[in-house]
Amino acid sequence: MTRIDQGSEEDDPGSVNGSGRSCRFSLLSVIVPVFDELATVGEIIRRIRAVDLPIPVEIIVVDDGSSDGTDKVLSALSDSTVRVIRHPRNRGKGAAIRTGMDSMRGDLMLIQDADLEYDPEDWKALLDPVFRGKAQVVYGSRFTGPRKNMMPLHWIGNRFLSLVTNVLYSSTLSDMETCYKLFDVKVLEGITVESERFEFEPEITAKVLRRGYRIYEVPVSYAGREVHEGKKITWRDGFVALITLVKYRFTPMER
Repeated sequence: MTRIDQGSEEDDPGSVNGSGRSCRFSLLSVIVPVFDELATVGEIIRRIRAVDLPIPVEIIVVDDGSSDGTDKVLSALSDSTVRVIRHPRNRGKGAAIRTGMDSMRGDLMLIQDADLEYDPEDWKALLDPVFRGKAQVVYGSRFTGPRKNMMPLHWIGNRFLSLVTNVLYSSTLSDMETCYKLFDVKVLEGITVESERFEFEPEITAKVLRRGYRIYEVPVSYAGREVHEGKKITWRDGFVALITLVKYRFTPMER
């Protein structure tokens, strides 16, 4: 994983200079995993470009083997602010995030789905606790902010997985499965991500919590979609997430 200079050691980790820019952090890497999102990918890139932040941003879009024309849209959108990496075949969200992590240069990392369920305007709320030195890991909770309600099965599944996480890892998360996960990349050093699909969420959460980091949550807006609108995660992925949580609770820690 390529790293960049994080500035002088004399800088206060949470301080902000007169222009509002964090003194410690110099680049936010936003990883956007994409698979067959022809209808939404152009709009999410537009929203991403419109966000005004006190820190430079690099956008890494990983096209995970799309076959619906998403690749053509991304070719037109790719420029100095949006870097597109392509998988020749579909491998899964976790694999796409790993590819993005391997090529990122930032000292902060954020995941952004391409399906318009999450609003990039919420990035500011995610970054604030990090800039203020209150946290090194921040999750955006869909259950504490304004939202388009989920279908009952999805709501129950998400709350159950958060409860299991809290019991196994002595945490108090309201939304373990949220897409919006922001990391100081120092937290990720030494962590090997193995997930191929949606089990990325419980795996990275489990490994961060086992290393003793506490996860800070902020409310984010949420406009959930359903299967007929293109949602890809299913109850089977929820079952895999449960197994993943149990697995990493009792797997020996990486050194």
